[in-house]
Amino acid sequence: MDTTATGQEFREDRRRQAAPLPGSTVRALSAINPWRAAWSIAETVGVILVAIAFAVTYWQIWVIVPVVVLIASRQQALFVLVHDAAHYRMFKARSLNDLAGRLLAMPVGISMCTYRVVHRLHHNHLFERRDPDMALIAGYPRGKRYLFGKLVKDMAGLTAWKTYKYFFGAPVINDDAAAANRPLDDTAPALRRAARHDRWWVVAWHLAALAAAIASGYWVEYLVLWVLPLVTVLQAILRLRAILEHGAVTDTGSPLTAARTNLGPAWLMWFLFPHHVNYHIEHHLLPSIPHYNLPRCHAELAAAGALDRAEVRRVGSSLARVLADPAPA
Repeated sequence: MDTTATGQEFREDRRRQAAPLPGSTVRALSAINPWRAAWSIAETVGVILVAIAFAVTYWQIWVIVPVVVLIASRQQALFVLVHDAAHYRMFKARSLNDLAGRLLAMPVGISMCTYRVVHRLHHNHLFERRDPDMALIAGYPRGKRYLFGKLVKDMAGLTAWKTYKYFFGAPVINDDAAAANRPLDDTAPALRRAARHDRWWVVAWHLAALAAAIASGYWVEYLVLWVLPLVTVLQAILRLRAILEHGAVTDTGSPLTAARTNLGPAWLMWFLFPHHVNYHIEHHLLPSIPHYNLPRCHAELAAAGALDRAEVRRVGSSLARVLADPAPA
């Protein structure tokens, strides 16, 4: 667990956990390496800047389309780094960790401080009524037509408002009969204040970015190369990854089967699961481990036999499960 104050903790998922790792191993894996974190930031931001420069230099449709897709994938990589910061796993100094997380989050339209509150509930109440992700990840398999329909709406930009409503801590209703869950009411006062304050900084950043783009004469490039992927391709990527991580799992009662670790070729992992976010079982079991140590955590758990019956699959296998026809009522 990253912090012990009530309303702030990310609890390790110990439901029917098999073969936990020794404390010394967990402590070693949980050690924060600021240089590794800095490199992840530099690599992601560097790819974005090079892609934008290339598209602006060669402003042709055959360049713009693949660059938009590439930028959307790196916008998701920023989401993943913000996720690490939300878990207090980027830098040892809390002030530096939160500053980095907030600065990485603002350009992609999310409040890191608000996301920290919402995401804590997903970890501590996975597949329970208080899990704010239930509407996105539950109910699979639902068949090919259902998921493809959702992805088409994502690509058309029709669902982005829901994503940002979620990341701004809006009330979540998981079923018709339930009262809305209010994430910002279910946390420590300090985190609640930080979340509500940070959201206004995100709004201010985007107003300033648009004003700067207009003033500099690059407003078309800004809208096409940043806003367009943000509200279209990124939305489809985020949905697909979340469903591959939790959709159509075999047993929601165990952390080994309520989340899924996806394996595949390096290029696909880089595009769809940046910064080792594909090791999702490992992350739910031990949220104190930063992203760059998750592959080693996977190897340690596998060597201990903890993953023998876990939801560890190739991406193709995971996709087949998610796309299967729903069971008869």
